[in-house]
Amino acid sequence: MRIISGKFRGKVLIAPRNLPVRPTTDFAKEALFNMLTNHYELHLISVLDLFSGTGNISFECASRGVADITSVDASHHCVRYIKNTAEQLKITGLHALKADAIKFSTKAYRKWDLVFADPPYDFEDYLPLIDSVFSNEILEEEGMFILEHAKHTSFTEHPRFVESRKYGNVCFTFFE
Repeated sequence: MRIISGKFRGKVLIAPRNLPVRPTTDFAKEALFNMLTNHYELHLISVLDLFSGTGNISFECASRGVADITSVDASHHCVRYIKNTAEQLKITGLHALKADAIKFSTKAYRKWDLVFADPPYDFEDYLPLIDSVFSNEILEEEGMFILEHAKHTSFTEHPRFVESRKYGNVCFTFFE
């Protein structure tokens, strides 16, 4: 896993092999952040990274100036890896929490400008996840929810759907 741009550009992060993760590819991550950089002033936003895994998206956000990041994952090992890596990189605005993503979004204590979720590709609760983000109002009014998923899954019929972008086998769907 490599940080593509920003303060930690080129930094290679090596996660333990036993983590239950599938990190976003560099190609897809670079395309996503090119879009986000054109849409937001990253140093001014807050980010919630659900199903954060290795923290790939969280660390890219921190490298690009996001100072308020919450990373949520159900795996104790993933959360420990994120905390240790954030400490090594001296990132103070990244908070890693062990929790189920949907349960967390139903009990969230605040709102974020950007909510990113990258559940496992065999995940079956996409619609409850999407609905929990909006029904529990964890997204700021002008915020965006980005869902990473396999390219064969479509959410074009969802009322909050904005667009989807495909990068190889990875698809990002944007909701507002």
